[in-house]
Amino acid sequence: MLMLDNLSCSYNGKIILHNISLEFGAGEIVAIIGPNGSGKTTMMRAMCRVLKPSGGRVLLNGRDIREFHARRVAQMISWVSQNNRLAWPFTVHQVVGMGRFPHRGWVASYTKEDHRAVDAAIRSTGLWKHRDRLINTLSGGEAQRAIIARALAQTPRVLLLDEPVAHLDMKYKIAILDLVRNLAEQGLSIVISLHDLNLAGLYADKLALLSDGKLFATGVPDLILSKKNLERVYETEVVISRHPLNDRPQVTPISSFGKK
Repeated sequence: MLMLDNLSCSYNGKIILHNISLEFGAGEIVAIIGPNGSGKTTMMRAMCRVLKPSGGRVLLNGRDIREFHARRVAQMISWVSQNNRLAWPFTVHQVVGMGRFPHRGWVASYTKEDHRAVDAAIRSTGLWKHRDRLINTLSGGEAQRAIIARALAQTPRVLLLDEPVAHLDMKYKIAILDLVRNLAEQGLSIVISLHDLNLAGLYADKLALLSDGKLFATGVPDLILSKKNLERVYETEVVISRHPLNDRPQVTPISSFGKK
């Protein structure tokens, strides 16, 4: 449904992404990984039509995404950007309801379909008991789930998540990524950028490793999270071990203090 075809992006004449080609399937979690400044956020901005590519295309159902009206893109693709914490005095229900804008506009009354979509999004993110609370009174993890619920209320086919668990504690990281896994199992295509390589290895079906704006490697976690790949891209010595429960690759950075 969604594909990058030799995508390149620039800011002020400086190329940030170079000729990226990737495909994203239904029911699949693709984690975008790479050092700071490697182009992860830029890629997502192009994928949801916020940023115009300097070369190549983003294809949605085989058509260049720039050919669609922005509202039509928002009906099919939801984007949760970084730093989404809201200070507005709106309830969770009101915030999630904003996700229906691509389908109804700002003025039209909510339909039964709108109400069903909003309620389903709130329930799926475990926020039903908080639906009448002001969003600025929620904890960081609860507020992040509300923002994801707003994106789900759009009833998209593709969900883009840019560092959705940054600055959250372990409990909420796992809760949100478990939710993401469940959404993928329901058929949603999910693209998620993550700094935590171990979480990426645990939850993603496929990894795309960026380095200096280029696609260094793509494939299943076992292939991408290798000592050779990571030491070259991150310029840090690592040890690769196996998760004790599911045998997924786990990455441990090695510092001079950790050596015997």
